[in-house]
Amino acid sequence: MPTAPPLVPADPAATGDLHAVLPVPPDVDVARTVGRLRRGPGDPTWSRSPDGSVWHAVRRPAGTATVRLRRAGGGDVRADAWGAGARQALADVPGLLGLMDDCRGFPDHLHPAVARARRAHAGVRLARSGDVWETVVTAVLEQRVVAADAKASWRRLVATHGTPAPGPVPAGLRVAPPPADWVAMPVWEWRRAGVDAQRSDTVRRAAQVAHAFTAALTPDELGRRLLTVRGIGPWTVAEVTSRALGDADAVSVGDAHLPHLVGWALTGRRADDAGMLRLLEPWRGHRQRVLVLLELAYRARMPAYGPRAPRAAPLR
Repeated sequence: MPTAPPLVPADPAATGDLHAVLPVPPDVDVARTVGRLRRGPGDPTWSRSPDGSVWHAVRRPAGTATVRLRRAGGGDVRADAWGAGARQALADVPGLLGLMDDCRGFPDHLHPAVARARRAHAGVRLARSGDVWETVVTAVLEQRVVAADAKASWRRLVATHGTPAPGPVPAGLRVAPPPADWVAMPVWEWRRAGVDAQRSDTVRRAAQVAHAFTAALTPDELGRRLLTVRGIGPWTVAEVTSRALGDADAVSVGDAHLPHLVGWALTGRRADDAGMLRLLEPWRGHRQRVLVLLELAYRARMPAYGPRAPRAAPLR
């Protein structure tokens, strides 16, 4: 299994081709909000410098870009961006920081477990990455396998087939391949990365119509379009709309563990998908927010239910 490259700090004084300074409310935990988008500590499209700066390599219609986020004076966040897609990437930074997440009116008082979770994780917001295509790929890779294996597959495929991120970036930062490259990827590359035929074929089918999946769509419309691709179902749709569009109401129906987490946290008993949806109904409009809070607060304490997902083929 490939290992993450060593971090080589970029010049902390370097400024991007474009930059912006965004006022961030003091109650927003930027690091944890953004960190939820990263697919494991070795995700080649993300990096963190010793000075605390967060780096993200993206692909936008105008080209590739790198965004660096770092705290400025007074609690503000300075965003620097390099590359042809810098302007478009900077426009996505408010969503990335969770500043577009409207949690007003969230009725956390409806259940003590939700109220406790919100108090414990009050600074976490729902980020909107804008990285629709990349999120489609990672969500499909995560279908029916252990999360660690899916993240290892993503890491290997991007490290091998991605392109270097623009700018004075940390070593190993990569931009994920465009849709056409995923279509052309040889079958042996998928297998070496531990990706079976069902998931690789789904990514290829989605790549052929990837132009129809944009961040300008509403979650409902993006979901409708994604469901036209064979191999993509409600679970994958919710994973994509929640991460890429900041969909506050997305529910990952079909998850092996999520219904049990919701049932255990809210009732002390395990639940199935139908039971989970009934339990979440009072928070309609904020169901993804409830799921995120319950995962943060209770996932590590939840009893183990049922068999683990199958492990992927060993990486070679």
